[in-house]
Amino acid sequence: MKKALKIIGIVIAVILILEILAVLGCICYHRFMLSKEKPLVETPLGQLVEVDGHNMSIYTEGKGAHTLVFLSGWGVASPILDFRSLYSKLTDEYRIVVIEKFGYGFSDDVDSERSFDTILRQDREALSKAGIEGPYILCPHSLSGLEALYWAQSYPDEVEAVVGLDMSLPPNCDEADQAEMKDSYLLNKWFNRLGFFRMMNVDGMIDALHAGTLTDEEKAIYRALIYANTGNAAPGNETADTVHIAEVIESSPAPDIPMLLFIMDKKTEAQTYASGTLGAKVIPLDCGHYVHILKTDTVSEEMRTFIGNLS
Repeated sequence: MKKALKIIGIVIAVILILEILAVLGCICYHRFMLSKEKPLVETPLGQLVEVDGHNMSIYTEGKGAHTLVFLSGWGVASPILDFRSLYSKLTDEYRIVVIEKFGYGFSDDVDSERSFDTILRQDREALSKAGIEGPYILCPHSLSGLEALYWAQSYPDEVEAVVGLDMSLPPNCDEADQAEMKDSYLLNKWFNRLGFFRMMNVDGMIDALHAGTLTDEEKAIYRALIYANTGNAAPGNETADTVHIAEVIESSPAPDIPMLLFIMDKKTEAQTYASGTLGAKVIPLDCGHYVHILKTDTVSEEMRTFIGNLS
């Protein structure tokens, strides 16, 4: 019996040692690859402007009478490339702008409070320093929908319209959603730092990589930014203000501007709030959350019609 227990103990010890070595191997490989991929993430696709002593990335392309400002979803590693499938269909007629908030894309990461007041102030300052004047058609995806609504309420002269890309709305943002975001952030942070993401099919997880129109070079940059940015402090700190800002938005009058909101199919609560409280035109799409990638043709065509009617 003692001999059997000793053998079992040895086997368990060997398994534990192998698991530790495997984790250490993942960490070392991850750090080696981060160093190798550094050239891909050190050359911004847009311009860098200084805001609060740090560099923020702003991308512009195209010309036109309307300026479309794209605001990415929470934690997106490369907003410039994530939106590319959509805005590449619009640059012939409009001026395209993509803001990469701190902790996103080629912007610096910051470990400080990330209230929506702070985010909005920094985004407006970045646009000003980049020489991009309003009014803007805000095109937010996911969590940035709250910023877009708050922007339109706070500075109505700056916002011509809102085109929501399955954007978050106040009814979607309660304490349960906030807790889920925090848990998701911590899980992704440690999965990436331990190098586990490199063992997974990242292309299959990111719609822009398997369903978008990115070139092979752009995909390589996107992957490098995923490994470099996942777990950044700034996106993690953003989760603290979601419930509060949703309450602030709901306590103020809805923005009196045209809105076109694309949403995932069967989001009944979102449809009711968007068409009722916001008075928006709502277009449900039978696809996942990244409507700007999965339904690019439909979204771009509807946007052209909507913006044409603004004029």
